[in-house]
Amino acid sequence: MKEIDARGLACPGPVLQTKAAIDDKDVLALCVMVDNEAAKQNVSRFLESNHYHTVIKEDDDTFVITGKLKQLSLLNEEKALPEKSEEKKIMVMCATDRIGVGDDELGLKLMTSFIKTLKEISSELWRLVFVNNGVKLAIEGSEVLPTLQDYDKNGLHILVCGTCLTHFGLLEKKCVGETTNMLDIVTAMQLADKVINI
Repeated sequence: MKEIDARGLACPGPVLQTKAAIDDKDVLALCVMVDNEAAKQNVSRFLESNHYHTVIKEDDDTFVITGKLKQLSLLNEEKALPEKSEEKKIMVMCATDRIGVGDDELGLKLMTSFIKTLKEISSELWRLVFVNNGVKLAIEGSEVLPTLQDYDKNGLHILVCGTCLTHFGLLEKKCVGETTNMLDIVTAMQLADKVINI
């Protein structure tokens, strides 16, 4: 079993080390050690998206994530599923919790209106990503939280930067979306037909 000690690494270091391990050769099983909640979520989600069954154990201040590659027959069944028709993919990245400078109260009202109006993009809205101060829109008490939860329930993929949540001490207060890392964000940018930055 391949072992990776990613403790002490900032995002997206743990995920990048995990990716390098499974890209290098066919790794059937691996064990990744991380020391924070965001890294635990990011590594386990990355492994699961690459067909590994994961088990997480907590040992003192360390999370030990064990990943085992799913059986070949299960992978073949997943590949046999019909692909969805290609639609235009728009990614919206919010790096702030308000729009513009000059008046913070006005900026917050504008951002609230913007988030609530995003539904007009309809099915083309593919990813909604929150980084830096924008992660504050996805936490308890946010004015737009009910709107974001409605988007999430209706299938919009919402990504919230784990490093940013940790920086602001808000990881436990996130109420919507997936805690994510820079690798996920960059990959989403590559796949998107259009990226809108706010």
